[in-house]
Parts: sequence; structure tokens; C-alpha cells
Amino acid sequence: MNRESPSVAGTAPSWSADVIAGVSVALVLIPQSMAYAELAGMPPWHGLYTAAAAPVLAAPFVSSRYLQTGPGALTCLLTAGALAGLAPAESAEYVGLAAVLALVVAGVRLGVGLMRWGGVAWLMSEPVLRGFTLGAAVLIFCSQLPAALGVSAGVEGSVVSRAGSAVASPDAWVGGAVALSVVTVALMRWGKGIHPLFPSVLVAAALGLGASRAGLPIGATIGDVPSGFPPLQLDLPWSSLGTLLVPGVVIALVGFGEAASISRTFAADDRERWDPDREFISQGVANLAAGLWSGFPVGGSFARSSLAKLAGARTRWAGAVTGVVVLAALPVAGLLSPLPRAILGATVVGAVLGLLDPRPLLSIWGKSRPQAAIGLATLIATVAFAPHVEYGVVVGVGLSLVVHLWRETTVHVPVEVDGLTLRVWPAGVLWFGTAATLERGVLDALAAHPEAERLVVDLSGLGRIDFSGALVLSRTVKEVREDGVLVVLEGAPPHARGLLERVGVEWAEEERP
Repeated sequence: MNRESPSVAGTAPSWSADVIAGVSVALVLIPQSMAYAELAGMPPWHGLYTAAAAPVLAAPFVSSRYLQTGPGALTCLLTAGALAGLAPAESAEYVGLAAVLALVVAGVRLGVGLMRWGGVAWLMSEPVLRGFTLGAAVLIFCSQLPAALGVSAGVEGSVVSRAGSAVASPDAWVGGAVALSVVTVALMRWGKGIHPLFPSVLVAAALGLGASRAGLPIGATIGDVPSGFPPLQLDLPWSSLGTLLVPGVVIALVGFGEAASISRTFAADDRERWDPDREFISQGVANLAAGLWSGFPVGGSFARSSLAKLAGARTRWAGAVTGVVVLAALPVAGLLSPLPRAILGATVVGAVLGLLDPRPLLSIWGKSRPQAAIGLATLIATVAFAPHVEYGVVVGVGLSLVVHLWRETTVHVPVEVDGLTLRVWPAGVLWFGTAATLERGVLDALAAHPEAERLVVDLSGLGRIDFSGALVLSRTVKEVREDGVLVVLEGAPPHARGLLERVGVEWAEEERP
């Protein structure tokens, strides 16, 4: 049974509700896609190409009816990192490399979906995800701050240092650019108070165009924006495929996290099924379209998907409507040429402000310090390795595996003495890598308490027992009993009882099942 979520579309027919939702999202996406293209290092109008092609082709395959596919801040940051140093930003060579990268992402996601390996969407642990998201948000914010202030940041230094230099040089700020940026962020933060579907970014863009045409000092503008539709592009720098393979895999898996989170959340809200394999396919097709039509890697957008739901989207075709509206705007895209770049920078800044919150990461500290350390290390690595932020993910995942292996190879054997009874309750996983630790812990405890006549081994703290671990436990029990000590095994996990009996473990009479 599905529950229809409240929306501004009321009881409108499905096709009408989808049109309303699609148009509402497109009004936001048109200026936003240009801002995200700049973040990716692309000419702004290529954001329009990407925003038109990706959602149209993805629509027939999506699993979530609300998912809106297109340019996104995180994916664009990963794109900029992958292409850094390979070609000058916004150059024809850079555009070609971005298209190849999108096709690599498409191939990986299509492969994962067709092979039904959608479970890889959960490979990133929560601490890694929180650390990387916060680090990425810091870099995205810093990268767009100079543009929002109207400052030409130059090319020297890191993203963070360039942002610091811009903030520390108020004499270089452009008053009109700063004012437009403040208005843009304010509209994005509080525009929904006017109306849930208030197109904040579009209104800000309209104000920017008006200020530009009025000749006010607003800093740099986009410049000439070609009108018309992009041609199908197959003449790409395929020789760079090997260089872009690893970054493409990282973007395909890491960037899918937002689409997965969106679809999973909305499916839970409406008590609907969600298919990660199908969503991988939809996102693969979206990137295929972006790559073939002069675009760059894309993913799901939580903000635009939430807007689609609020606007009353009923089917997956709402996303297609969004793409068609953007496509229809391409012949008149030249009208956006005077748009101040400060508006684009402020649009990205406003989009990531909510992510600049360390509390989700800090909250892990009171629950698990090793996991909190992993999240913090991921954050630091993401910022330190910029623009190659994908290394932050590699560091986080690597540390997660190290901690996991450390825990897998560690069995704690606490000891408690009660008169002539010695109680041990091992905690961890008992397998061939930890069995010797358990054996040594039990024998050391008996050696330290030679007066003990009864040994109780509580197995309830063992999450898993493998064959080798069971054999070592059986041997240890036998040796202790031969020394005249009564051994009682209790709390064995149900899945382990049969295995222990098969390897010859003899339960004490009082503990026999």
C-alpha cells in the first residue's frame, strides 16, 4: 500500500502533476546547472547541455519517481579533481576529457546495475561518508567564494588558500557582486517561506541579469553563450581513457551515494520498493547521455528531488519533463550571456551551506573513537589532497578496512574469579586468526589461578566461530579437563552449537542441551 505524500499539486492528474513538478525543477536547474558546470571546470553553458540530456534519457529507467538527475555539487567537485592538470579548465580539450569521464562513469554504473551488484552502494561506511561530505563541502564553499565576492582569485595556491586570500582582500571585492551573492544566498535559504515552490535561484538570476543590463558594477559575467542544441559528439580523446579509468570508478561509486540516499529515503516515506540495481542503470544511462552530448558526470540531487516531491510528482516522467524544459530553453540560452558569475558562485555556496556542519561527524566520537578517527582522517585527507579529493575516499576506505581487520584479528578474554570458579567470556570473532589468542588467554588465566576447580567459558560474546576456531576451542577444553578442572561452556550462539559438537566439544553435564 502506497501513501501519497502531501504536495502542492493536490489531486491533479498524474500527467498534470508531473508537468508542474518537472517545470518547477527546471526553473531551478537552468541557472543551477551553469553554476555546477563552473564548479566542474566546464564552460557554464555545458551545464545546460548536461541538464537537458541526462534526465530525459534516465527517466524510463529510474526506480524512484522523485529522483531528479543532473549536475550536482559533489560529482562536479570530483570531476574537477579528476581532470585537474590534464587540460586548462573550460578549454575544448577539457570538455572532451569530461565527456570521456562521463562515459567511464556510465560504463561502471551500467555494469554494476546489469550484474546486479547494487549492494556496492553501501561500501562506504558512515564515518567515511560523513568525513568526505564535510571535506567536500569545505572545498566547494572555498572554490566558489572568490567568484561570489567578485574577486579574480588567480591560479596560484590551494582552493582554501585562494579563498582565504580573497576574504583577506576586501579592497578587491566588487560591491555589486557581493550584494547579488548575499541576495542569492538569502533567497535560497528563506525563499521557501514565501512559497514552497518559490524559484529562488531563478529569481536571483533574473536580478543579476537586470543588474548587468543596467550597467551596475557586478564583476565578471558569463560572456557569450551559444544558442542551439549540442551535436552528438563521438570524436573524443579516447587515448585518455586509461588515465580516467580510476577516477571514473570512484565517481561512479561515490557519486551514486546521493542518488541511493534520495531513492531509499523517499521509498521508505511512501512504503515503496526501491531497486538499487535499476537505479545504477538509470544513472549509467544518464551519464551516457551526458558524455555523448558534450556534458560531464551527473548524479542525483537531493534538493531538486525534494522539490519534485513537494511539487507533486506522481511518476518517473517528472524527471523527463525537467530535461525537456531545459532542452526547450537552449535556443534562447544566449539571453543568459550577461549573467554575473557572482550569481553562479553564490548559487553553489548556498547549496552547500547546510553541509558545513561538523556535528554529524563529531557525534560519532562518543559512540566509537576509532570510527570517529576514520571520519576525521577522511576529512583531513579530502582537504589535503585537493583537487584530487578521491584520495580522501581511498584513505577513509583503507582505514575502515584496517580497523575492521584489527577487530577481526582481536579477541578479548576478560577474566573473573569467584572463589574456586574462574569465568572467562571471550568477545570478538573466533576464527583461525584469533583462535590462538583465546587458547592463550584461557591457559594464562588458569596459570594465574591454580586453585581454580571450575572454569566457565561464556561464548555469548563471540559473533562468529569458524571451523578452525571450533577445533582450537575443543582442544583447549579437552586439555583443561585432563588437568582435573570442570569446564562448563555456556551461551554458545545457536549457529555455532552444531559446529562445536561436530568437532568434538563435550558439554559439561549441567550444560548439555
